[in-house]
Amino acid sequence: MQNPQANSWSTLVELLQFRTVAQPHQDLYIFLKDDNVESGCLTYATLDRKARAIAAYLQTQSVQPGQRVLLSYPLTEGLAFIAAFFGCLYAGAVVVTAWPPMNQSLSSELQYKAADAAVSLGLTAQTLLAQIQTTFGQNPELAHIPWLATEPFSLDLAEDWQAPELASHTLAYLQYTAGSTGIPKGAMISHKNLLHNSAVIAHCFGATRDDRGVIWLPLYHDMGLIGGILQPLYASFPVCLMSPLSFMRRPLRWLQAISHYRATISGGPNFAYELCIDKIKSADLKRLDLSTWTIAFNGAEPVQARTLERFAAAFAPYQFRPEAFCPCYGMAETTVMAASNLKLQTPQVLYLDPDALAQNQVRQIKEEQVAGLRVENRSAVSCGQAVLGQQIRIVDPETCQPCSVDQVGEIWIAGDSVAQGYWNNAEATAATFQGCLANTGEGTFLRTGDIGFLASEQLYITGRLKEVIIIWGRNLYPQHLEQAIAQSHPAFAFSQGAAFSLEQDGQEQLVIVQEISRRSQHSAPLTDLVAIIQTTISQQFLVEPQQIALVKSGSIPKTPTGKVQRIHCRQQWRNGQLPVIHTWRQTISGGNIDWEAALA
Repeated sequence: MQNPQANSWSTLVELLQFRTVAQPHQDLYIFLKDDNVESGCLTYATLDRKARAIAAYLQTQSVQPGQRVLLSYPLTEGLAFIAAFFGCLYAGAVVVTAWPPMNQSLSSELQYKAADAAVSLGLTAQTLLAQIQTTFGQNPELAHIPWLATEPFSLDLAEDWQAPELASHTLAYLQYTAGSTGIPKGAMISHKNLLHNSAVIAHCFGATRDDRGVIWLPLYHDMGLIGGILQPLYASFPVCLMSPLSFMRRPLRWLQAISHYRATISGGPNFAYELCIDKIKSADLKRLDLSTWTIAFNGAEPVQARTLERFAAAFAPYQFRPEAFCPCYGMAETTVMAASNLKLQTPQVLYLDPDALAQNQVRQIKEEQVAGLRVENRSAVSCGQAVLGQQIRIVDPETCQPCSVDQVGEIWIAGDSVAQGYWNNAEATAATFQGCLANTGEGTFLRTGDIGFLASEQLYITGRLKEVIIIWGRNLYPQHLEQAIAQSHPAFAFSQGAAFSLEQDGQEQLVIVQEISRRSQHSAPLTDLVAIIQTTISQQFLVEPQQIALVKSGSIPKTPTGKVQRIHCRQQWRNGQLPVIHTWRQTISGGNIDWEAALA
């Protein structure tokens, strides 16, 4: 649990220095190469020395406290990234993190963050330096930004470090939103936010120095940064880190690392558990032991009851316990975690009447009533509760009146983990961070844009406000439609889909865009696949899609962490920018519906 000294820490710099004095030679971060071979380690003392050396060098480069420094390292250079992150904090600089520019999309994201945050300097690894310098040199607006590789920095510089004046309200970094529903914005995260959220996580996970973590999540994302770097530091337990590409290429490596290192805390988004179920062969699981895994957190995307059931069944022979699952909820604007189940608290699953849900009403039904119709739109998994002073309200987004207990509404959050607003964006800050309840004037609250409900103080998420499809006065949640399609035919099982609405002639039209691989194109005629989508949607949701497009695999836009960017996909569909294989449109002629399919 939380260290008794925690209340005396006002910054992460103080925390790391406290740990360095108390346990200088204890391993903190261990990085694993492919096949889980250790490639390096940082103890508290080595991390502190590297951070002071980098900070001292930044100070020689006239980087002032409050200036932004952009970090972009190869995914295999996790330890170098960590040292640079703390080096910036030791200099009082505000960190901006970005994925390495592995493709054009990530390169554009890197440049966007550099411009939006008005960074003074960029730090990277020697292997990436020339590429980034060339890219930025070709952009007149960014060519002035110097980039440095941190490997050549001498550790002797540590003795020259001058401690800046830092306080709990000092900004530590800008965590950019995923951009799944709009343009990415930099949430301003202070040291106080980070320490409070670390305390929240430690409380929910029951974390102690006896724990051990395994994290493959990207360190540039809030879940990987805080769960993989800051939480182990806060609770004083060691963690093994690996590249997300190492996990994606061979999910077995994740479970093998948990087994080998006797890890107690690990996790990821829902898709990670699905990947293990679908990609790991039972023949490869010999000698796997997951008995020490007591916190299998699941967040960053909708948690599926079916996934929890399948994973628990698949890995029960290897001592995985269902009560280890720890669904949680959060976002960049809440530092990371806003609500969570508690350690060894079996997640609650509610089954909901879909007709009531379509009218923003919560009406529970018994599990046996949905037997034979087990689709995810009829279940909701608890994401736990708020703790340590965090507050959650369910509010009507139009009237700002609190919702009754049987209503779905927008999730509003208040507490010390809520960010300070968006960087250099007063309008968005006012709209998002300054919610007040209409009946009492109570506030201010973060308006999350997510919708859900509370039952027995447990939070259940049903969707995103901006993505809800309203047809014939009914609310349809895009992820529900997408999941139903994914389960309707093997051709869709391992592909991504996007459901959204378009307004045409004053009417909302339902559009389905579904990826299909080259191999799947031979599993059934394209017209049959379209018909399967039509039947699935009409039978399960009692609506008819007006447009269906089958597109090439990998073409639906996603965030770097894999979230579907439905709004961006809708824009691409409007502009004819998707690589369409087959399209179908419902046309109305003379009052009669003419089901017309046309090859693109």
